[in-house]
Amino acid sequence: MVENVSSLLTPWSSFYILTGSSAGALTGLMFVVITLVMGEERLRLRPEGIGTFSTPTVVHFCAALLVSAALSAPWRSFAQLSVLLGLAGMVGVVYILHLTWHMRTLPNYRPDVEDWSWYSGLLAYAAIVAGAIILRFLSLDAMFTIAGGVMLLIFIGIHNAWDIVTFIATGAVDDLPKPE
Repeated sequence: MVENVSSLLTPWSSFYILTGSSAGALTGLMFVVITLVMGEERLRLRPEGIGTFSTPTVVHFCAALLVSAALSAPWRSFAQLSVLLGLAGMVGVVYILHLTWHMRTLPNYRPDVEDWSWYSGLLAYAAIVAGAIILRFLSLDAMFTIAGGVMLLIFIGIHNAWDIVTFIATGAVDDLPKPE
């Protein structure tokens, strides 16, 4: 068990500066992409798709940014850091459960196995919660668990952003049934 918070976090600072910067840049890029494609008339006919598929991607990137920023801060105790990480992870879990329910109720689209697995992100948020819980007792293991959750959020976000852009660019959105 590591007694000093800074002695645990210092070796990880480069990792979290890199992941936080990447997550921040990718969030900004999502705003640019969505702004560019919102001019498409076909997207205005299906606003539920933006909320269901694009918004979670931004949420995943922002969660990775938040966790990275939290682990780059100079904490005085594991308790404070654990609470913040635990809350962030739990909010993510609740958000994913809400998103999963919402995906099931889409009127014009039935998610397939790939959608369920990639758009969920439940494992990433669960890893952050688990890391927050064990941080005070198994500090090094917790850091690897949290890092895995952050990287998973970033990779899920990259996959989903690519999926959304190719879906729109190929015109596949035109093949969906028109809303009534």
